[in-house]
Amino acid sequence: MACKMIKKGLIGAGLGALALGLIFGASAPSYVKTVAHKVRHGAKAAVPIQFEIDRALQEVDDLEPAIQQNIETLARAQVDVDYLNKEILATRENLEKEGRTILALKDGLKSGALHLTSGGATYTADDVKRDLGRRLEYYRQIKRILQEKEETLKLRQTAVQAAKEQLANMAAQKRALKTKIEGIQARLSQIQAAQSANEFTFDDSALARVKQTVTELEKSVDVMAKVAEQEGRYLDRSTTVIIEPSRDVVKEVEEEFGTPTPGQDKLTDKNL
Repeated sequence: MACKMIKKGLIGAGLGALALGLIFGASAPSYVKTVAHKVRHGAKAAVPIQFEIDRALQEVDDLEPAIQQNIETLARAQVDVDYLNKEILATRENLEKEGRTILALKDGLKSGALHLTSGGATYTADDVKRDLGRRLEYYRQIKRILQEKEETLKLRQTAVQAAKEQLANMAAQKRALKTKIEGIQARLSQIQAAQSANEFTFDDSALARVKQTVTELEKSVDVMAKVAEQEGRYLDRSTTVIIEPSRDVVKEVEEEFGTPTPGQDKLTDKNL
């Protein structure tokens, strides 16, 4: 069953590749690559920013085990350096002691006054020569070993110092990264707070449109008033009235406005 599914999948993939080749020709790989890039970019853009911040913080926290492991490695290296330093000091002390013995044997052999006895046995000058030669070879061998240990000690001290600097740099970068992420989190919180505040901001565009409409109405009414005023001033709107000969207009006026007082019953040129 599984083999059939795999076979079908391979056949489907082959047919799909063939279809792309027929449609796009030699450009098919470019189209596939572009589509895959857009899919990845779209998927990444769909991830919430808070999730990315949490993921970055988790990655920074994941550095802690590596830092701890480096601390233990550095501690072991420092202990090795301390022990090697102690070995060098002991070797150097033994070498100096052996050197003094060799010099004493050499001086006694050279002066001919050397005569050794130990446990009832007497050692001749030839015996002393052989012993001196053996001691000298041993001294030279230990001296080479001491030089090698001193070179090793220098290398290990240099490595320990480099490890210290690397560890300090790693810890400092971890703190810097965490501080940077915390700053990003603070900015995100500010943006989210601003967005929340904007949700309660009223849209006054409708109110502005109403105000504009009212202003335009006021202007239209003012224009109509000005037009009416100008028409009353410059247009002759009087009507022609026909007066019958038998009509006493003066009397009608006196009845309308009252009888004039003495002295006002005649119009003068000055009044005109």
